[in-house]
Amino acid sequence: MTSNNIENINKTKKIVILFLLILLFLIILIFSIANTMTNDRRLPSLQSTKKELAVRGDIVSSDNFKIASSKKLYKASIDTRYLDLNKKELFIKLFSIYSDISYGKLKTKIDESLKDPGNLVLSYNIDSRTAKNLKELGFKLRRLGVFKQLKIDGGRILRGLNISESGEKRIYSYETTLTPVVGYITKYESNIGKTKVRGIKGLEKKYDDILNKTEDGVLQGNRDVLSYISFDKNSIIKKREDGAKLVLNVPLKLQKNIEMILDKHKEKLTADEIIVSIMNSKTGEVISLASSNRFNPESIKQEDIPSLNVNAVEYQFEPGSVIKPIALALVLDKNRAKTNELFYAYNKGTPNSRGEYPRGRYKIDRFYIKDDHRFKKNYLTLDDIMIFSSNIGLLQLAQRLKGAEIFEGYKRFGFTRKTGIDLPYEKVGQIPPVFRLAAGENKNQDNVFKATVSYGQGMTSTFMQVLKAYSVFNNDGFSVTPRIVSYVEMDSGKYKLDTPPKEKVISKESADEIKRMLIKTVTDGTGKSAQMEGLEIGGKTGTAQIARRGSYLKKYISSFFGFVNDDNNSYTIGVTVINPNSTGKYWYYYYAAQSAVPVFKEVVKNLVSLNYITPKNDIISNKN
Repeated sequence: MTSNNIENINKTKKIVILFLLILLFLIILIFSIANTMTNDRRLPSLQSTKKELAVRGDIVSSDNFKIASSKKLYKASIDTRYLDLNKKELFIKLFSIYSDISYGKLKTKIDESLKDPGNLVLSYNIDSRTAKNLKELGFKLRRLGVFKQLKIDGGRILRGLNISESGEKRIYSYETTLTPVVGYITKYESNIGKTKVRGIKGLEKKYDDILNKTEDGVLQGNRDVLSYISFDKNSIIKKREDGAKLVLNVPLKLQKNIEMILDKHKEKLTADEIIVSIMNSKTGEVISLASSNRFNPESIKQEDIPSLNVNAVEYQFEPGSVIKPIALALVLDKNRAKTNELFYAYNKGTPNSRGEYPRGRYKIDRFYIKDDHRFKKNYLTLDDIMIFSSNIGLLQLAQRLKGAEIFEGYKRFGFTRKTGIDLPYEKVGQIPPVFRLAAGENKNQDNVFKATVSYGQGMTSTFMQVLKAYSVFNNDGFSVTPRIVSYVEMDSGKYKLDTPPKEKVISKESADEIKRMLIKTVTDGTGKSAQMEGLEIGGKTGTAQIARRGSYLKKYISSFFGFVNDDNNSYTIGVTVINPNSTGKYWYYYYAAQSAVPVFKEVVKNLVSLNYITPKNDIISNKN
């Protein structure tokens, strides 16, 4: 063997040895990496599921302002066992800056937890923007070594700052606006441990199911060593679907203007509450339902409790003389009175210096029915009975109807049953048992009941029932169902809510005749101060005592219900003032003409200023 061959063999051996050494090094390196990944990083399971919390739907005004909405909340937590105590102060300072939670509050929490180290929730109430910033802080804290690895179950684990969804919070951007109609919510814990909300009153309650009809988003797939989900054909990607959005018929600007009017008049009249509603006479769309008694749903206080109910549908009261047009309409619809007929005023006696006869007194059974107005004549026309609100004239007309006819007629107008408005807990009121004649009951007692019910005493109704009844006179004899919500919007599209069809209550001829009388009541009677040039306005005042436990208090409910029309628009409007001032210098405020009618006129002025109705220049007031 030559020297060259020996040299080549030695070189080959060196190359083989070097190759084996490199191979051995690679094997050791691969084993080391695999061991680190298995023990130190503890590879996650191959498949991972991430959920994105869906939230309750919004309530939005017709002019696209969010009255109620929900935002996601996040939870920030750490495991204090992993916190490097040498860098505790650094963590507290940085977290305080990023979260806007005070240093002292955080320090107290962490120091208390370190007595028995473990999981510690630093906050449940973090908004989405702060949550994003805190997630970025979490990466920085790892690089700064604020959290340390611990050896658990043979492996090494590092747990840092954890930010996760904790639930949702309901936001009422305009605070007291549209309360109590919008209602309020309560919190509860869902079956996945998240804070959710459900409606308790108002629209939040009525539409709770569709507002809360949510589907959480889902991301499901295999995870890599860095815990990122990688997607393939077997992965699941499901978009989050929030609850339905309610779009109202109520515009925010009009609602706030009406509420300001009520606040001003409540103070002036020292009333317990003032309620106003404006409804489209043809469609039933409620464009405002306002109360002077409101609250902030995000911060309900003890003194707010009496204001939580929607008294427009939940408070039952004797409506008084605003019922008279309904009773008279039933008489006319049955052809039981002639338009030129005269009715005795039962006001015999000597006229005073102004030529006015004594107030009328009419006896039924053992009761005397009286009139408030003094007439300059002994006989009344149908117009006189309506315009001057004669109890005696109306009770004579009511006796021409059978008890069952009155009951069925009032029921057609919407009394003793729900209006159908989209609010919960609606009451129906009561009418006394005046319809027992057919069963042989006491005739005189029946006549007393018919008389009192004809002018709104001895019965109860709600504000909304009267409003619905008055739509009949401004809608050719048909009543409409009041609706606050216009439509529901979901990811799949917009859905108009089903509205019950219009109901035929009386003939067009009867409705038009009552409408004419209501207009004349504004031009010549108790509603004079409601007049406005260029608009067709009609209505009826009513002042009734508040009854409690079978007796009347020296407190009153004053109302004005009516309508306003221009060439293209038609609105039915109701105003009810509960317990206005009836003593002292301003004792006369309890009359509806002094309390409810001025509110009505301001409401109409707002409709004009916001272009909901347009006066005609060639019409002078309402004169017919």
